[in-house]
Amino acid sequence: MVFRWKFCLPVGFQTTTKFSHLHQLKGIDNSSGTADVSSPLITLTAYSNSKGGQQLRVRYDKRGGSTSTLISTDLADFLGNWVEVEEKACFGENGSYEVIITRIKDGKVLLKLGPEKMDMWRTDCTGLRPKWGIDRYLGENRSWQDRLRDEEIRFADFSIKKL
Repeated sequence: MVFRWKFCLPVGFQTTTKFSHLHQLKGIDNSSGTADVSSPLITLTAYSNSKGGQQLRVRYDKRGGSTSTLISTDLADFLGNWVEVEEKACFGENGSYEVIITRIKDGKVLLKLGPEKMDMWRTDCTGLRPKWGIDRYLGENRSWQDRLRDEEIRFADFSIKKL
């Protein structure tokens, strides 16, 4: 599958030290409700590091294992700028993943990964699907809610193509 879209994060976009997912590839549950769908397979995540800086990370949740960062870059180049994403995923146990994010105003590649060969499936899933929007950690019992503001992310020009 090839997923293409554009997005723009506002200047001042607030992240947390946990996660602020912007995009996910997630498993689709089966009719018995027993599929491994608790964690997304791939996430595009805005993140605050321990030094107070902000990053954009591509994260991978290995089946039966831990979550790892495949690549990260400074978030500053994204804020207030439209970017275009091209994401290619070959779903399956012997799958692959790649992503390129380009800033539209000057054509600068801000992030490039792959193609990487990896397990791109979830146990007992009927398929995998993309998800867009802000999915942000708000703390235990929403304890961080007062420290964060409502955010707006703009999306445009979605395209999904099966290869």
